[in-house]
Amino acid sequence: MKTSAILIGCFGYFTILPAPAETLQVDATRSRIQVDAKATGHEFTGNLEKYTVTAAGDAASHKPTTLDLTWDFNDLKTGDVKRDKEMIKWLGGGTPKGSFSFQKSWDEKPDGGSAMGTLTIHGISKTLSFPYTVKREGEWVTIDGKVSMDYQNFKLPLIRAMALMTVDPKLVVRFHLVGKVR
Repeated sequence: MKTSAILIGCFGYFTILPAPAETLQVDATRSRIQVDAKATGHEFTGNLEKYTVTAAGDAASHKPTTLDLTWDFNDLKTGDVKRDKEMIKWLGGGTPKGSFSFQKSWDEKPDGGSAMGTLTIHGISKTLSFPYTVKREGEWVTIDGKVSMDYQNFKLPLIRAMALMTVDPKLVVRFHLVGKVR
């Protein structure tokens, strides 16, 4: 559910590409987007199994101009079917969506930098920033990063079960994106 923030790292490959600008075709079999959560007495990780990414960059400057990520929270799997169903109810039921849109980057280097964008969850948009790294080998690009966030900032209630168990509102979203430049 917090995964959109992490995908902004996709834009990082523009800083090391030769002109003209190219797009990144993410290979889902080599990539992963994960959300780490801590709860009373245990920890768990959610894996975003399906998402859509589009990215574009300026041919002259090689800076990113667009990066958009969208997903359906029904595609975020924690390995516990009951917990996944409860997450969807907590998000309002149905097919809750999330999105992330790139705004800007800075401290750009061939191996990464810092990025900022707008994350929208539960109808609430917030600006997030985070560091990322980029590695290019031929036509393959690997982007890694992580961002911390608090789900309560998106007007989502604290998750409690059986009056004893609480899911910490501070989550960590990690991403490892691998793709070919086209």
